[in-house]
Amino acid sequence: MIETRLLLYFLTIARERNITNAAKLLHITQPTLSRQMTLLEDEIGAKLFVRGSRPLSLTEEGRLLRRRAEEILELIEKTEAEISAHEEQVEGTICIGCGELASVKVLMQWIAEFSRQYPRVTFDVYTANADLIKHRMDNGLTDVGLLMEPVDMDRCEYIRMPVRERWAAVLPAGVPLAKREWVTAKDLAGLPVILPSRQKVHDEVASWFGSDYDRLQIIGVSNLSTNAAMMVQAGLGYALTVEGALPFLDQSEVRMVPLHPALTATSVLAWKRGQPFSPAVGRFLEWIKCSMSMEEA
Repeated sequence: MIETRLLLYFLTIARERNITNAAKLLHITQPTLSRQMTLLEDEIGAKLFVRGSRPLSLTEEGRLLRRRAEEILELIEKTEAEISAHEEQVEGTICIGCGELASVKVLMQWIAEFSRQYPRVTFDVYTANADLIKHRMDNGLTDVGLLMEPVDMDRCEYIRMPVRERWAAVLPAGVPLAKREWVTAKDLAGLPVILPSRQKVHDEVASWFGSDYDRLQIIGVSNLSTNAAMMVQAGLGYALTVEGALPFLDQSEVRMVPLHPALTATSVLAWKRGQPFSPAVGRFLEWIKCSMSMEEA
């Protein structure tokens, strides 16, 4: 079994890209650190560093270990914090993952109200698409995820959010289409477009285009709408995204125009079924369920 101490040593070297600098940060000697890395490579059965490279670089196995080691140490830190939390005080950190969605506004209102009632609770908000957030939930790194459907919910419990996400085209402000009330699939056919990279969402958008999909000039994909809007601003093409993803667009640079016929999506607030939660997370989920019940009554 690999010691967490060795993982910490390895990550420090990977970040510094210099074993001497890493040894100074860790307050150990450079020869000692080198021996520890040799021990780690022997335990794993693979070389982690490209010998002789300046600055120091990782092998393919080293890059994989870096990603896993970061997840492992983050999970250990999160677990220690949860165990040390006291039920009666309701304190600790709730890790929330969310996409760039209109329903984020509702979620943040819930967080603000909960925070006023439980001021000792803090929130760690991670922004990514549903696939990445779901991966973190499966690995115990994220407690609650705000996910845009379609998404696999087989191992999750969830609450459907009271907001529908509406799709739109992000266009350079100076083009004629930017002055329209809506744009159609035929309007975009033949134009350079930037589509969402998440496959299930990509398929939904492709279905909306129908036969015009084959006429698209797909010049790129993006997993976050903010970056897609930056691509539009740079003149790369026109992006398709949900309206709630970009509430602070500079209208002098880019415009958002709804699609016609309308393409909409739903989102869910989800958590892993059977997952043991800290008192803070458990209380937060109970509080949201109660709030939803009162709104529906």
